[in-house]
Amino acid sequence: MKRQKRKVDGWVVLDKPLGVTSTQALGKVRFALSAAKGGHGGTLDPLASGILPLAFGEATKALPYVVDASKTYRFTIRFGIETTTLDAEGTETAVSDMRPATAAIEAVLPRFLGTIDQVPPAFSAIKVDGERAYDLARAGETVDLPARAVEIHALRLIGRPDDDHATLEVDCGKGTYVRSLARDVSRLLGTVGHVVMLRRLRVGPFGAQHAVDMSCIQNLVEKTPDLLHTSPPDGILLPVVTALDDIPALAVTAEDARALKDGRAIGLPGTAQRRDGDAVVRLMAPTGLVALGRFDGPLVRPVRVFNL
Repeated sequence: MKRQKRKVDGWVVLDKPLGVTSTQALGKVRFALSAAKGGHGGTLDPLASGILPLAFGEATKALPYVVDASKTYRFTIRFGIETTTLDAEGTETAVSDMRPATAAIEAVLPRFLGTIDQVPPAFSAIKVDGERAYDLARAGETVDLPARAVEIHALRLIGRPDDDHATLEVDCGKGTYVRSLARDVSRLLGTVGHVVMLRRLRVGPFGAQHAVDMSCIQNLVEKTPDLLHTSPPDGILLPVVTALDDIPALAVTAEDARALKDGRAIGLPGTAQRRDGDAVVRLMAPTGLVALGRFDGPLVRPVRVFNL
């Protein structure tokens, strides 16, 4: 008998395990919840673990704000070997006997802060003439991707297990490839390297304090379904608005909320001085989140309405 899908609105912050793709992880959680609609906020490779925000129902409307959010990663570089994929999955492309001193690593890290130009890995999801770069690379084609600007907010050395390895943490903006960062740090140090461990610690507002693993999800759904709609650590589902907490909020009346849900603009007295170009505002009624909107002269127009 086919499983009945149901309306589930909110976020599950999954601690993704190694060995599964983000799409596979989403599918497993969506099946466990019998959720009618879902999406994930930022791909993690099978060889990476950590924070993977999963949006269900109305939360999928907020996915662009999560995908664009800053992220924190912890990763370990293995010096002396560079690979095709820039991680442990690839084959060797270069070797070096050079092993950098700890002081040398700490000295070069500030050079990667701010806006930098970064060449993405050939094995990435970037499209080249309509094809994914990793598909072309796996087919043996040479993939030359142009450098693009990315933001590195912080980069720190947090451990040196031995001469061959260094563990770092990075706070970065959208589109940053940690594998490319490891490659470039290694080369600047006069050697080569690749990533042997990658874990995402944060995506926007979502961190370890929100995360649940797959076994926890399955246990809750099977044994204590009432906890589905409570927050971690007792439950797993976070409200839709959780992903939008850093967007300025404006209070609206119940009447204005109805207008917004109909797609109509509203006037908010006393907000004219707060207009900021195309900045998005979060419109909140006494009952909760109504919409995201933008100013249009003296009015606020809805750009994304939530049916909660």
